Amino acid sequence: MSRKGYIFTNKDNAKKGIMATVLGVISITTLILIIHFSFLRKGVVPERYAAAMLITAIFSLTGIILGVIGFFEKEKFHLFPGIGLALNMIAIGLIGFIIYSGT
Repeated sequence: MSRKGYIFTNKDNAKKGIMATVLGVISITTLILIIHFSFLRKGVVPERYAAAMLITAIFSLTGIILGVIGFFEKEKFHLFPGIGLALNMIAIGLIGFIIYSGT
């Protein structure tokens, strides 16, 4: 006989963690698109790419805050806050690398 895999618990997914994951995916996707379009223009980028990166940095910082808050919620699963925190930290690191490379 195989087990069905039911989990009887009152835990729920942290909504702030899910939002942090969504912001992380948006940030990483935006940065990949900015890098791709920069290569297509051979390094001559318009100011709107910098504005998009600034908005991405704000999204990532907000995602980091939401991920940390999601970790401290009691009786919640911590999968989404962990994924969101990791994605947003990668995005902030990538933004820092791009700024460091440009100077």
